Amino acid sequence: MLENSFDINKIEAGLDEAGRGCYAGPVFAAAVILPKDFYHPLLNDSKKLTEKNRDLLRPIIEKEAIAFGVARVDHNEIDQINILQASYKAMHLSIDQLKKKPELLLIDGNRFKAYKKIPHQCIIKGDGKYSNIAAASILAKTYRDEYMQIIHLKYPHYCWNKNKGYGTADHRRAIEEFGLCKYHRKTFNILPSK
Repeated sequence: MLENSFDINKIEAGLDEAGRGCYAGPVFAAAVILPKDFYHPLLNDSKKLTEKNRDLLRPIIEKEAIAFGVARVDHNEIDQINILQASYKAMHLSIDQLKKKPELLLIDGNRFKAYKKIPHQCIIKGDGKYSNIAAASILAKTYRDEYMQIIHLKYPHYCWNKNKGYGTADHRRAIEEFGLCKYHRKTFNILPSK
C-alpha cells in the first residue's frame, strides 16, 4: 500500500525520471502533486505495471492531480552535461511547469540537485512507497515510451518500439550492423568493440 504523504501538512510534489540508462533518446522526468486522499488500486511503481495499466493510469493521474509537469532533456544535451545532470535538469524543468508551488519535493532515488529554495527528500525506491512518486514514474515512463514510438518510425531497425532505447540484445545487434544514429547518446560507450 502506497503512502499518500511524507508530511501531511505540506504541499508535496513527487518526482521521478525515465530513460536514464538508455542508449538512445531523451531522459524524461515528471513532477506530480496529488490530492492527499488520492487512491487508485492499480497505482504503483511504473516498472511493476503492464504497459496497458500505465496507459490506463496516465489520464486518471492527469485529471485528478492538483498539478503535474513533464519535461525532457535530449540526447545531445545528455552528451554535453552527462546523464545525471540531465536527469536533474529534466526534473527541474518538470517542477517549473507545476501550476501550484510545492513546499516539499519527494525524489525517487538517493541524489538530487536542490531546486530553488524548496526542501527535498530523496527516497530510495520511492516510486513503490509514495503515491505522488509512483504517479510521476508513470507519467515520465508513458511520455518517454510515446516519444520512442515516434522516433522508431524513422529508425525501425533499432526496435525502439519494443526496447524503448535500452541496451537489449536486438538493439545491440542493430548497432553492430547499422552503427549509431543521431538519437544515440555518443558518450555512453555503446559502439561495439572491433
